[in-house]
Amino acid sequence: MNPAEIRATAIAILLSIAPEVEATALRDDRPLRRQVDLDSMDWLNFLLGLNGRFGVEIPEADYVKLVTLGDVVDYLARRMR
Repeated sequence: MNPAEIRATAIAILLSIAPEVEATALRDDRPLRRQVDLDSMDWLNFLLGLNGRFGVEIPEADYVKLVTLGDVVDYLARRMR
């Protein structure tokens, strides 16, 4: 899966949790939680959704590495190699 496909899938998972999000307005370089105003439970559900869809285990210690949408895409791309 290429980065564009990973990004699109991550956004789809995000929209399933927060359908009010305007996907076209999301920036890859800004903190994702601030862009979409996710609380900690929604953020956890997003990370669990990524795990379920991509089959990539995301250890809790790595949560702090996933700040921006770009971080999420890069992290998943590296783990799926």
